[in-house]
Amino acid sequence: MTPSDVQPTVSVLDLIPVRRGQSTGEALAASLHLARVSEAAGVHRYWVAEHHNMPAVASTSPPVLIAMLAAATERMRIGSGGVMLPNHAPLVVAEQFALLEAAHPGRIDLGIGRAPGTDAVTSWALRGGTGDAAVAAFDRYVAEILALMDPAGAQVELASGPYSLNATPAARTAPTPWLLGSSDYSARLAARLGLPYVFATHFATGGTAEALGIYRREFTPSEHLDVPTTFLTVNAAVAATDDEARRRARPQLLGMLALRTGQPLRPQMTVEECERTERERGPLPREHEALVEAMQRQWVIGDDAAAAAKVRELLARYEVDEVMVNPVAAASDADPIDRSPGREETVTRLVAALRP
Repeated sequence: MTPSDVQPTVSVLDLIPVRRGQSTGEALAASLHLARVSEAAGVHRYWVAEHHNMPAVASTSPPVLIAMLAAATERMRIGSGGVMLPNHAPLVVAEQFALLEAAHPGRIDLGIGRAPGTDAVTSWALRGGTGDAAVAAFDRYVAEILALMDPAGAQVELASGPYSLNATPAARTAPTPWLLGSSDYSARLAARLGLPYVFATHFATGGTAEALGIYRREFTPSEHLDVPTTFLTVNAAVAATDDEARRRARPQLLGMLALRTGQPLRPQMTVEECERTERERGPLPREHEALVEAMQRQWVIGDDAAAAAKVRELLARYEVDEVMVNPVAAASDADPIDRSPGREETVTRLVAALRP
């Protein structure tokens, strides 16, 4: 259990959301400000996702974003949640994160995922038309990255003798590797390799307890980690009242509904635009509203006290002491175009509410 007199660790996951009328540059500016607000509030780590060809998401390149975010902050750990490894050559990923670690030693996390992070056509383009062969090689790719990022480098055996490969010439430290997943596949791999692991509770429709149970039961200590290490991820919208929190969460809920039901994807609506759209369109079909309600029950949506109570209940249920929130509170029409006040408020209110 996580008692009320202990302050859980709070971290942030950022997809760099893009709302209607907002440019990519303005969305980036909003996320940079959110990162500074998060650090000032006491957030432990700040991760960015990898998604491609999506109108409402600008987090296409975690290494580029991490460089920007680490330069704009001083103490928080900055990382990927995650790099979708089948989209990239292992040596390229190792080089990118070795440089980030060299520039910001002790602050960089490399979260690695196996999913494409996009649709089939975009995935084909990302992989140069090579299909899913890289997915099948995921275990080997992970092992290669771990070896390449090690300060000692990796040894390749050639007919002429051993050949050294290094991600960077003179590393002193290495990024902290994490495996991410929404099924038990990465849970088993992380356990076998002795790596920290995170289940994508904020995205998956179930299976969190099962995946974490597999990871903990099968974990083997390694040079990277002595004991199983994980945390909880959850979507969150926190405001002064429950009603306002629900208003701010609704645009993201409808965006997720579109994704899961094969509807066209669009930039994220503001709170007022969402309300206007729903008035004009009328009620959702019953099965769609049921899906929205099911997602809403899994999220943290409410005022400070309700949100803190829900987080503590989730932490106790999954036996972890860190929560990574994806702040999904939508903007209002009147908000500055280069800020995300609702997302900032979600983070600051939740951190404050979880203090003993």
